[in-house]
Amino acid sequence: MLQRIQSLWLLLAAACAFATFKFPYYSGTNAKGITAYELNATENFILMLTTTAIAVLALITIFLFKQRTLQLRLCVLGIALEALVIYLYYRQVQQFMPGQGTYSLTAILHSIIVLAFVLAARGINKDSKIVKDSDRLR
Repeated sequence: MLQRIQSLWLLLAAACAFATFKFPYYSGTNAKGITAYELNATENFILMLTTTAIAVLALITIFLFKQRTLQLRLCVLGIALEALVIYLYYRQVQQFMPGQGTYSLTAILHSIIVLAFVLAARGINKDSKIVKDSDRLR
């Protein structure tokens, strides 16, 4: 379970998803005129719900190691949900005053989540190939 590399990638994706609740994605002056306003995952209910779903999905996927096809599909679902989260952040950033804010360094966490899901899917695929090859040799 945890000795497989995809479990570590999924754990990293979950940790980064939970970290987005604390760290900002964008900071600046919003449309209401509030300066030094930080945009994070708790800004919008849909954003918060989707981010929580990604983190929980990554944690659940770790324990489905006996069902590799389901695990692979859940990784693809995690990538799709993360694309939705990035789009939602983009929509929230549009509500800030133009030229009055910057992306935070911690915005890279979302790229790390996508990369971790992709690398986990790659590891799951390698495991499937190993099992198929060992079944063929019997």
